[in-house]
Amino acid sequence: MKMGWPTKSLAEACQIKPPKSEARGKLSDSDLVSFLPMEAMGIDQMLVVPNQAKPLSEVAGSYTYFSEGDVLLAKITPCFENGKLGIASGLMNGVGFGSSEYMVFRPDNSVSKEWLYYFLSREAFRIEGTARMSGAVGHKRVAKEFIETYPIPVPPLAEQQRIVGVLDEAFAGLATAHANAAKNLQNARALFESHLQSVFTQPGEGWLEMTIGDVCQFVGGSQPPKSVFSKTKSVDNIRLIQIRDYKSDKHVVYIPRAQARRFCSADDVMIGRYGPPLFQILRGLDGAYNVALMKAVPDESKISRDFLFYFLKHSTILEYVIYHSSRAAGQIGVTKETLEPYPISLPSLSEQKKVVANIDALVTETQRLAGIYEQKQAALAALKQSLMHQAFNGEL
Repeated sequence: MKMGWPTKSLAEACQIKPPKSEARGKLSDSDLVSFLPMEAMGIDQMLVVPNQAKPLSEVAGSYTYFSEGDVLLAKITPCFENGKLGIASGLMNGVGFGSSEYMVFRPDNSVSKEWLYYFLSREAFRIEGTARMSGAVGHKRVAKEFIETYPIPVPPLAEQQRIVGVLDEAFAGLATAHANAAKNLQNARALFESHLQSVFTQPGEGWLEMTIGDVCQFVGGSQPPKSVFSKTKSVDNIRLIQIRDYKSDKHVVYIPRAQARRFCSADDVMIGRYGPPLFQILRGLDGAYNVALMKAVPDESKISRDFLFYFLKHSTILEYVIYHSSRAAGQIGVTKETLEPYPISLPSLSEQKKVVANIDALVTETQRLAGIYEQKQAALAALKQSLMHQAFNGEL
């Protein structure tokens, strides 16, 4: 922090957790106040305007009190790490209540609320606070002592306001650039989906009309008892493939080969039967698969695996599966009975190969564009933190 700027602890610069008696002293039990549940608290959103209202009597007991202009910070994991933070604004009768997991700051006349907001939104603050959390797993909270004793630089108010103005302008530009990158990424993915739709809903001349059941069988998985699960890989064990394994290797489990009943290879087309999201089309893992998965086994004299894979991924069949699954009494998840009647138009195997090659090329281009846009978003996030570092070190 800049030499010459005085510092205060947050407890010295702010009233932390103002008393509820303030609200009771101004309002009657029947008066409406704003209500802000944790899920309504934004990220990277300075002003938080609650869109719910409740009678004071309904919220004054167990919820956290705040008033217009107070700075709210989520103190529980993962909301703290995610940066849930904002300045209360537009409150009904000037009073708000919300989650008991909010920490409320009311800065004194030496610190502006915007300066405090930006200071608390720094990544460095979240990293330090996360390291000082305590409590049970899943319910960890930032330590009260850490918050109260944390030092904040206190330059003159005019300097705070100047720096806040610089940050406001810079972050508005960054937000626009971030939104443009996100839109471009969305457009690239929409282009891929549009191509799939056009291929599979507008069949070419000479394509044969069939049903999926005519060209494909569906084989459900099996579920070994959890008592045989192991974290140890060995020649006697085989990996048990679950839906979550296609997204992450964090929860890999193995089972004895003697307990395995259904097997898949990396080339097989697998269907995730349960949601959310419902009807996931998956590929790329070897092992034994459980009941949450179903293998699509094509008749390769009629349809290639790759053509089937892409056909099952287009959005029209997803809409069909969701509709029929929701209407089937007692049905849990996707079944072969839902899929088998679905119509499919098939070209010759040689034409299927050309269709797949075109889709593969578009997949490669979409992934390239996605990589570019994700790098842009990461660079924008890094620039934002760099500006914050400069701001609170007196370098702006």
